[in-house]
Amino acid sequence: MRGSVQFRTGRAAVTAVAVLTTLAGAALTGAAPASGAPRATQIAPGVRYAHFDITAARGVTRAHLLSVDLANARVRVNLLHAGAVAARAAVSRMADAKGAVAGVNGDFFNISEVQHPGVAATGASVGPAIASGAVLKAAVPNGQRFGPSMPPGVTTRAVLGVGTDRRARLDNLTLSGSVDTPVGRFTLRGLNQYALPVGSIGAFTPGWGSVSRARAVCGTDTDRAAPCTTDTYEVTVRRGKIVRMATSIGDGAITANTTVLVGREAGARQLRKLSVGAKVTVRSRLVAATSRVPYRFALGGYPVLRGGRPLTGLDSNSGAVRTAAGIANGGRKLLLLAVDGAPRYRSGLTVAEVAATMRKLGSVDAFSLDGGGSTTLVARAPEASRVSVRNHPTGGAERPVPNAIGVFMTS
Repeated sequence: MRGSVQFRTGRAAVTAVAVLTTLAGAALTGAAPASGAPRATQIAPGVRYAHFDITAARGVTRAHLLSVDLANARVRVNLLHAGAVAARAAVSRMADAKGAVAGVNGDFFNISEVQHPGVAATGASVGPAIASGAVLKAAVPNGQRFGPSMPPGVTTRAVLGVGTDRRARLDNLTLSGSVDTPVGRFTLRGLNQYALPVGSIGAFTPGWGSVSRARAVCGTDTDRAAPCTTDTYEVTVRRGKIVRMATSIGDGAITANTTVLVGREAGARQLRKLSVGAKVTVRSRLVAATSRVPYRFALGGYPVLRGGRPLTGLDSNSGAVRTAAGIANGGRKLLLLAVDGAPRYRSGLTVAEVAATMRKLGSVDAFSLDGGGSTTLVARAPEASRVSVRNHPTGGAERPVPNAIGVFMTS
């Protein structure tokens, strides 16, 4: 299969090299496609949609592609989310609520909690998230993630982002934070995360939502299914002062100007040193590994292609419905790919085939997003005021997801 991915339109199959000069020519630049190649539809200036068939190792699967020209001054990309980190909604609903012209589903997320009876699944995403330049959350420990195995050396801190320079790039975002208290400075190792590192302190803000924070103290850094610890402590800070302390982890909406600190093991022991009325200052930010340009948008997943080369260790055995994002033209082009979930296409692509497909479509870097029942690509039809779902979700209907990549047009 490696090096032999084919794209099929109607009865005629064309090699990936031909697709790069036909489909990519149409979808990426707007040029007229060659006979037999899929025709790209303009969704908005700088945004095009096409669908085509891929002959993969396990059969023919259909792919849906959005081409987003970030060099177009009217085009913007931003994070779609359901109004809180711990909340989910259909991609089409999030897109219409924010006026997006197109989009695809985003990061993997805390979808179930069968290993922890009585603990609610939060629906929160795995990796960091930034929307409109504001940090929403940081990454959970590697062993706490949901989704397929990542390539060697990749962590949950991996992101796809678009900077204030309007260029897309792959990066890693690491939380840097502190809690200054009368008894010393504590290190902050979590921000609106459904799982905290063992022995740490995490902060929850109003952006978390109203879902219980109890999941944050379950599992370990290497075992998502490990029991929840009972060595916990929670401190509520409002306008810089501690107003409440508790041994159990709470739930409910967090009011404005309030931060809830959750500690487990050693982190809990640190928080127990505090007292109601004490002054506390919580600071947090996400630090980029490579970019010096601030991010306007970022979300988690994992890289599959860097510098035009697939990462080592990509799975080449398990075919599935996938979602991916590719970066081309020095970060000025974003390619958003979703595999169709109709029964005849569910053999899907392996992760290695996703990398090969994105490379053949012109991507230099590519990023895997959540797949399976989450895979959804939406786009407006010409003159329409709302988006429509272009692929067939595997469950027959859209799965609510925590976030998505939204494509917007400015006037």
